[in-house]
Amino acid sequence: MDFSPDLLPLLAAWFVVFVFSTTLHEAGHALAAYRMGDPTAYHGGQVSLNPVPHIARAPFGMVLVPILSFVLLGGNWMVGWASAPYDAAWASRYPRKAALMALAGPAANLVVVLLAILAMRIGLATGFFAPKIESFSIVVGSTAATGSTGLATVLSILFSLNVVLLVFNLLPLPPLDGSAVIQLAMSESLARRWQELLANPMWAFVGIVLAWRLIDPVLRPVYGLALQLLYAGA
Repeated sequence: MDFSPDLLPLLAAWFVVFVFSTTLHEAGHALAAYRMGDPTAYHGGQVSLNPVPHIARAPFGMVLVPILSFVLLGGNWMVGWASAPYDAAWASRYPRKAALMALAGPAANLVVVLLAILAMRIGLATGFFAPKIESFSIVVGSTAATGSTGLATVLSILFSLNVVLLVFNLLPLPPLDGSAVIQLAMSESLARRWQELLANPMWAFVGIVLAWRLIDPVLRPVYGLALQLLYAGA
């Protein structure tokens, strides 16, 4: 562990972006479920960009673990989790709707990535930002004329974190969203049997272990493509 007090502003930026991004992800799930007939998350207050009900549901995953992980990782990264409740009986009756609900969270992260790219490309084109790739926290830099370091950092973190959330959650492993999204390619009867299989908590443990082993080789090419989109033509 190598954490300096000088990293506190970066910690604040990461935490704000993390809370916003996870809140948006879970609100996407909740809104999709509500629109398709499951009001469970709506009644829990999760159909909202207000982070309070999301933090209340997962205080360790949205506050304690992200801050602790940032400190332990020396200010290089932040991890955590959140969740939105849903009716398992509804998901069993409508496996395709459940799959679309699962897809809505990563889709929200994709929108954030594209908006961050658009904002940074405009900044690069106007000279407000300068090309600079140093880490997940810095994919564009400020210019001497604008001194836009804070905004460049926030947009960089928005870009990087949401690419990771998108890729990680789409891995087809329980308990990640991808394990439900693949139900779109199954018949309803097969999807129900798949849901019954994944109800065993053992598979969630196995899935998380496999996901941490797979995320790096899967993320690298996707992150590289996202950077190419950001700097296309440069």
